Amino acid sequence: MKVLTFGEMLMRLTTDPTVRLQQSNHFTFYYGGAEANVAVSLANFGVDTAFISKVPDNSIGEACVKYLQSNRIDTSNLLKGGSRLGLYFVESGIGNRSSQVTYDRKFSSFSELKQEELDWDRILENVDLFHTTGITLALSKELEEVTLRAMKQAKNRGIKISFDFNFRAKLWTQQEASTAIQKVLPYVDIAFCNHLDAVYLLNIDPFEEQVSHINKLNYYYKEIQAKYPNISVFASTKRGVKSSSEHLLEGYLFADQQLLKTHTYTIDPVIDRIGGGDAYAAGVLFGLLSKWDTDKIANFATGASVLKHTIVGDGNAFSPEEVEQFLQSVNQEISR
Repeated sequence: MKVLTFGEMLMRLTTDPTVRLQQSNHFTFYYGGAEANVAVSLANFGVDTAFISKVPDNSIGEACVKYLQSNRIDTSNLLKGGSRLGLYFVESGIGNRSSQVTYDRKFSSFSELKQEELDWDRILENVDLFHTTGITLALSKELEEVTLRAMKQAKNRGIKISFDFNFRAKLWTQQEASTAIQKVLPYVDIAFCNHLDAVYLLNIDPFEEQVSHINKLNYYYKEIQAKYPNISVFASTKRGVKSSSEHLLEGYLFADQQLLKTHTYTIDPVIDRIGGGDAYAAGVLFGLLSKWDTDKIANFATGASVLKHTIVGDGNAFSPEEVEQFLQSVNQEISR
């Protein structure tokens, strides 16, 4: 099985958690980006994974390629050109102070990518699953069209399509996101979204507030599926934040008209939460590709996300065996 992910490669510059961004005189940097993070996780799970993007044709772009290849990701269709790699700065939170993200990604190589640069007929050969996110749609009108074209061609080839809404308010408005996302959803098989996405991006009528999260989410997933019956699987996580250093995390997976909720995990301390959602998405995709039952998929994906919080950097670095070993040491009860 081969997975192709499509999105922007980024460099993250992170402060020491003991200082504000404006106080910092040094940063730790990592390579990442939502779709690249999913590719890294899947490659570490042993999946044949490729990543398509565009990076500058200079030493920074070459460093991106080496990072991907060091994680056993196929970069044969990675484009080079343009003037710069997108950046984002993270002011690391600690205790009661939350982390803050500042983007510096306008005019990046990827954001200026053009339709004619990509030969999807060749790129999609032998691909079984295509994954991208709303972040890619947000970067330019051209990328909206590029992504839509890729999805249509993937669908014509019988390739499964995975899409993570990944709404970022600093990149576009709710209305812009709603319009673009609703264009691509008719081609999606696996969707990563939550109750807020349903209300604010898909205009689903709000459910009464005084109910459990699982009942609320069950309602929203069924409503979305009624609008887009092509989507067979929905997934998301629910995070409780006690402080920047202590989180609660649980996973949700909707398939075959049934919504599963995993055990609630306490993550203390949180070393680095960035990439946790991408690790969860990769875990779900790995489980689906492995044809596991839904209980196992939900548990595995949540366990992978929990483990991601324990290491620095955007990409996950755990094998399936390590995730399974972790799960065997905790309560795996599923609530239905």
